[in-house]
Amino acid sequence: MSNKDVIVADSDARIAAALGQRSLVLVGMMGAGKSSIGRKLAAKLTLPFVDADAEIERAAGMSISDIFEKHGEPYFRAGEARVIARLLDGGPQVLATGGGAFMNAESRAAIRAKGISVWLKADYDVLMRRIKRRSDRPMLKTDDPGETLKQLLQERDPIYAEADIIVHSRDVPHETIIAEIIAALAPRLGTSEPAMTAAGDQVS
Repeated sequence: MSNKDVIVADSDARIAAALGQRSLVLVGMMGAGKSSIGRKLAAKLTLPFVDADAEIERAAGMSISDIFEKHGEPYFRAGEARVIARLLDGGPQVLATGGGAFMNAESRAAIRAKGISVWLKADYDVLMRRIKRRSDRPMLKTDDPGETLKQLLQERDPIYAEADIIVHSRDVPHETIIAEIIAALAPRLGTSEPAMTAAGDQVS
């Protein structure tokens, strides 16, 4: 292992230790890369990775699409809030949340108290390109998914902006995004000297 690798590994370990019992909570729109980036971020920091949507499906015994179809969105959101509250007691971990989870004021307060939130901010064109690959997005099962996505962005972006850290999710290697998340975390957790990227700053 080179000296550079040792320094990087030590930095990652210090970040994980500085979290204490807090979770790193990834928020943002569907297609922003919360699950895929979250898994790799967790591996890099040697932390467990938890996908809130998968936990909701496990608890309900059905897919999220089926929950929406059979019970409606309010029922789903209530269950989602309960699951996230429970998961936050299991830190430290990297927790990927569903696109609408951060809209719940109680969930935001719980995340603020027990975690550090990271908004993976993705542009409309990037999201549309990624979302087209999947057909299991209940919020986009409308006559005009593109317009629905625009409306969701308008509604949600101001709330996502309350996240502790903002990182621009775009079509670059995941390692680039992860490095930017870690660079923003270090000064916030006091594991490095304050850098140009501070909590709440946007990395692009």
